[in-house]
Amino acid sequence: MRFDLLKNFMDSLTGWIIPGNSAVVYKDGEKVFEYSSGFSDLENRKEMTGNELIYIYSCSKPVTVTAALQLYEQGKFLLTDPLYEYIPEYRDMYIGIGKKRAQKPITMRDLFTMTAGLSYNTDTPAFKKAEELTGGRMDTLTVAKCIASDPLQFEPGEGWSYSLCHDVLAAAVEVISGMRFSEYVKKNIFEPLDMANSCYHLPEDKRDQLSKQYIYDSGGAKDVVTMQQSENSRGVLRETAGDNSLVFGEDYDSGGAGIITTVKDYGKFAAAMANGGLGLNKNRILGAGTVELLKTNQLNGRQLKDLDWKRLRGYGYGLGVRTMIDRAASGSNGSVGEFGWGGAAGANIIMDTEQNLAVFYAHHMLNPQEEFYQPRLRNVVYSCIY
Repeated sequence: MRFDLLKNFMDSLTGWIIPGNSAVVYKDGEKVFEYSSGFSDLENRKEMTGNELIYIYSCSKPVTVTAALQLYEQGKFLLTDPLYEYIPEYRDMYIGIGKKRAQKPITMRDLFTMTAGLSYNTDTPAFKKAEELTGGRMDTLTVAKCIASDPLQFEPGEGWSYSLCHDVLAAAVEVISGMRFSEYVKKNIFEPLDMANSCYHLPEDKRDQLSKQYIYDSGGAKDVVTMQQSENSRGVLRETAGDNSLVFGEDYDSGGAGIITTVKDYGKFAAAMANGGLGLNKNRILGAGTVELLKTNQLNGRQLKDLDWKRLRGYGYGLGVRTMIDRAASGSNGSVGEFGWGGAAGANIIMDTEQNLAVFYAHHMLNPQEEFYQPRLRNVVYSCIY
C-alpha cells in the first residue's frame, strides 16, 4: 500500500480552494491511513486534526438506512409494506399541480430508494403547517405527517428523485421502534460502535469543538471544475453562520442530514459496514446479508435514467446508497459493489465489502466541488491499496 498518493491529493485540495480536510482509511479491520491537511479555522490558522466536529449533511443517510434495516432484520416490516401502515397520513396521495390521485401506495422500499415521488422542497404549506403545530420545534414525526399533504412529483416507483425520503424513513423508525430517532441511533449504532463524538444536535458545551464551516462563493462565475480554472476565478471562501439549514427545529432529528460527528468517529461506522456490519470492536450492527442487500442496485432502467449526476456515472442506487454497477462507465479502478454517499459540505463515505475497505473523508465547505473531488478521491484511494 502506498498512501503518499492520498496524502498528496489531500494536500493538493487544500492548496486549491478547500480550507481543510481529514480522512481515515481502514483495510481488513485495521487503520492503515489517517491524515489531515489545511485548517479548520482559517482566520486563526487552526490546523485540521480529524477530531473536529463537523456537519456531514447527507452523509447521514447511510446511518438512517442502517437503523431502519435493523428493524427489518427483526421482522418489524417488509420492504414491500405500504408506508401508510406505519404513518397513516400517506394512505391517499396525489400527484402534481392537478392533484391526480396516485394509483400505487408509497412502499417502505420507495423511501429507501428515493422512488417515492417526494421532493426536497421545504417552502410548502406542509412545512408551514408543521411549524404551526409544533410551535417551531418541528419534531420528526409531525413534519413527516405534514409532508404527506404535499403533492408527489410522480407515481410512486415510477422515477427516482433525491428528496426527503430518508427524513420520512426516520419518522417511520420512530413509529416502528417506539423511540425518538436520535435516541434509537445512539443506542443501536453510535454506542455499539463506540462513536462517542457523534450526535444529532450540538451540545452547547461542545460548540467550541465545531469546525468553522465555509462556503465557496464563485462570485457569479461558473462553479470551479478544475484546479487550473480556479486560478482565473473570482471565487472566495466565506465563513457561514455555522449551522445546518436542513435541521428544521430543535426537535428535528434529520434522517437525511442531521449527524454531527468527527472524521475519526464516523470512520468507525464506515469500517463496520465494509466488514459486513461487524464493528472494529466486534459489535455487530447489521447482518452481512443485509449489507449485501443494502448495496445491491434497486433501480430499474427507467429509474436509472433519473440518476444522472455526473459524479455517479456507472453507479446505481441501493437501499439509500450509491452502488458501483459499471466500472467502464464510471472510469473506476475500484470494485463493483463499492457503495457510499456524500454530504453538502464535503463529507464522503466509501465502503467496499469485497476489499473490506472503508474510507471516510471530509472537508467543511458548502458548494464542496463534488463533481471534481469525489471521483478523484475514489480513484486515488484504490490506487493506494493495490
